Amino acid sequence: MKVEAVNTSAHGEGKLWGVGLGPGDSELMTVKAARLITTADVIAYHCARHGNSIARSVAEPYLREGQTEERLMYPVTTETTEHPGGYQGALDDFYAESVDRLAVHLRAGRDVVLLAEGDPLFYSSYMHMHKRLSPHFDAEIVPGVTSVSAASAATGVPLVEGEETLTVVPGTASTPELLFRFRSADAIVVMKLGRTFERVREALRAAGRLDEAFYVERASTTVERVLPAADVDPAEVPYFSILVVPGRRNNPMFEPEPVPGGVVVVGLGPGHDSWTTPEVRAELATATDLVGYTTYLNRVTPRPGQRVHASDNRVEAERAEFALDLARRGARVAVVSSGDPGVFAMAAAVAEVAAQPRWHDVPVRVVPGVTAATAVAAAVGAPLGHDFAVISLSDRLKPWSVIERRITAALAADLVIAIYNPGSASRSWQVGALKHTLMQTVSPDRVVVLGRDVGGPEQSLTTTTAAEFDPAVVDMRTMVIIGSSATRVVPRSAGTLVFTPRSHTPTEESEPLGAEPVVPESMPSQ
Repeated sequence: MKVEAVNTSAHGEGKLWGVGLGPGDSELMTVKAARLITTADVIAYHCARHGNSIARSVAEPYLREGQTEERLMYPVTTETTEHPGGYQGALDDFYAESVDRLAVHLRAGRDVVLLAEGDPLFYSSYMHMHKRLSPHFDAEIVPGVTSVSAASAATGVPLVEGEETLTVVPGTASTPELLFRFRSADAIVVMKLGRTFERVREALRAAGRLDEAFYVERASTTVERVLPAADVDPAEVPYFSILVVPGRRNNPMFEPEPVPGGVVVVGLGPGHDSWTTPEVRAELATATDLVGYTTYLNRVTPRPGQRVHASDNRVEAERAEFALDLARRGARVAVVSSGDPGVFAMAAAVAEVAAQPRWHDVPVRVVPGVTAATAVAAAVGAPLGHDFAVISLSDRLKPWSVIERRITAALAADLVIAIYNPGSASRSWQVGALKHTLMQTVSPDRVVVLGRDVGGPEQSLTTTTAAEFDPAVVDMRTMVIIGSSATRVVPRSAGTLVFTPRSHTPTEESEPLGAEPVVPESMPSQ
């Protein structure tokens, strides 16, 4: 670009105005936009090779004689190009040439209004010019009514209400991205249709949202069309069309299927909202009742009308029975766990109670979550990269003798061990006993990782050794990962990594204890 940075106000240069025209109806333009169009020295607008410009046609009632018009003729994706850089190369040249043309006017002291359909910074061509010109000239943006608002108005249906969220997606996104957005959103708007329409519609169908979708063509204009998206002929869809899926609270096209009562056990992840999966969020949103330990339920914001049933952390069986009883009476119950509900959490408690004959007619599902072991491992690298064992240090539901035997067996097998529930105010000696076992069994330099509140506001990570491991710093919010003999700690300028190689190379320390393993006769020879 040939433009040189200057102080525009000091040199009496013109001003660039990015003026939003609204969705197509000239009367939906703001008063300020109309005034600026009328008084500007230069009116610039994008157009295709044929020379026609939708932007100019919208602004036409406010144009006056004597104004200079700059038609910025851009290459479009439906046209072919012989540019050596392909379409992107042609587009880059177009912007460079357009910037130079407008800079001539601005340097000469002429104000330039660059027209933009909808809003200048919302999927608009204007933004590309703004990024190139605003560092060098005075520039101001006049917002406009977006096509989203016009299309929503055309449906006559509230787009979002209350806590519903709106997701705006370009139709050019990949199919997996479309499916992810469609399945996780409350209300949806899809822009940039045209040739993408058929693929977008199939993604809506696959996500189970097609019957809720409106198709709006040329919103706010005299040729506006509104149809159910399922009834549209893809061959007749222009670029200036949009799909609108209003939130289900008001959407007349949404017909909810009767949902029978049932229990779903969900995992919120180990401590950060971003680690709560979209599937878990959806289950929480549709539940009538939330059941769980008080601390975990405090991480959930209930929607209006949801009933919340909090309890102590030591009444798992009673909590499960309470949830199943609610479900049998027609409630949709979400039992909330931290981490993954199937790892030392409520899924097993609910399944154990639901196995009793009196609950056999109550549906029970489990939706997984990120668990603490994988969260801590990811925070330091990949210590769980090879075989590993997961052991809870809590002796509230099993005797310490069983825990000790399992730890000893895992160490003898040279497994990495992820230790859950290591200590609490009422269990202070078990971590010391764990260290004693380590010092009696493995090398003093065996890698030990301590992850506390990983994913939470008080996250701390410590990589140490069996000899230096201090049991006093471990509490109930700490995950302990004990490496195998192969686990390595590699200091790097870009950050230390802890990992266990995926390949197994026996070491003297990892040789099996006792006799050689017995190979069953039925096992095929290698």
